[in-house]
Amino acid sequence: MFGTLLMTTIMEGGQYLRITRMSLPFLIGTFVTEDRTWAKVWGFVFHFANGVAFAIGYGLFFEVVNRSDWWVGATAGFLHGLFVLTVVIPAIPDIHPRMASEDEGPDSTPMLQPPGFLALNYGPQTPLMTLAAHAAYGAIVATFYRPLG
Repeated sequence: MFGTLLMTTIMEGGQYLRITRMSLPFLIGTFVTEDRTWAKVWGFVFHFANGVAFAIGYGLFFEVVNRSDWWVGATAGFLHGLFVLTVVIPAIPDIHPRMASEDEGPDSTPMLQPPGFLALNYGPQTPLMTLAAHAAYGAIVATFYRPLG
């Protein structure tokens, strides 16, 4: 939970400081509603639930490698962020009901601009913010992780 809180703070802080235009909670929330306020609320709920689920996955990874040093977590988080930028984000326009497509012209119905390669449509610093936030998430999860048994 602390890792998700830190990651969300970094990414949302980057948006408020105009370093990036991407808001993961808003992007997630608009999957379920077009109401902008409720999209943020639902997005934060789902984002934190994802954070807990991924922390469990990270814990399993730490058990397998028999280590949970902060740098192992940061490396796992960096790789997780790289996967998000190169695989997950590019696939979102194909499944998101309220996001414009890269292949179509302007439309009055989509709420969201497609992210583009490495989410660069949301600003040139977006990939760096995403990788830094995911690395911080991994480092925090690893720091608080305690082995089973």
